[in-house]
Amino acid sequence: MSYQIRAATPGDVTALVDLHRAAAAVPDGLARRPDEITRDYVERFIAGISFVAVDPDGAIWGEIHGARETVALFAHVLSNLTVAVHPDRQGLGIGSKLFEALIAHARTMDPPILRIELAAGAGNLGAIRLYERLGFRHEGRQVARGRYPDGRLEDDILMGMLI
Repeated sequence: MSYQIRAATPGDVTALVDLHRAAAAVPDGLARRPDEITRDYVERFIAGISFVAVDPDGAIWGEIHGARETVALFAHVLSNLTVAVHPDRQGLGIGSKLFEALIAHARTMDPPILRIELAAGAGNLGAIRLYERLGFRHEGRQVARGRYPDGRLEDDILMGMLI
């Protein structure tokens, strides 16, 4: 399967809403529920740093985005990361390639990005393993950070990378 990584564009909004809703519909897919993924949400994140994995026919299989912190003390930090890969395309290395593109881009930013940080649900072991393979390190744990619709609580694992 071939695909390319490119910057997201405003023309991708509808496909990205569909992608994120599909990813959110599976357990441990995304923190947001499908009904929380709106055009406004997608338009906001693609206005920042966002990359997509696109197949030869133009279908979007995955997306990653993050944002530079706006407080001057933390302006060297890229955070609020989200990566979404369509459930039918998981396990093909798309998430890794999206992260590699995001990290490479972060290294070129001016003023420089020196740190990338994210949080992962403690039960999402596949995502945690991916982040570890990419070079993220465990930095902490937020107890009972997430609350599922059934009332179950889950910790968030805080991870960071210096670049």
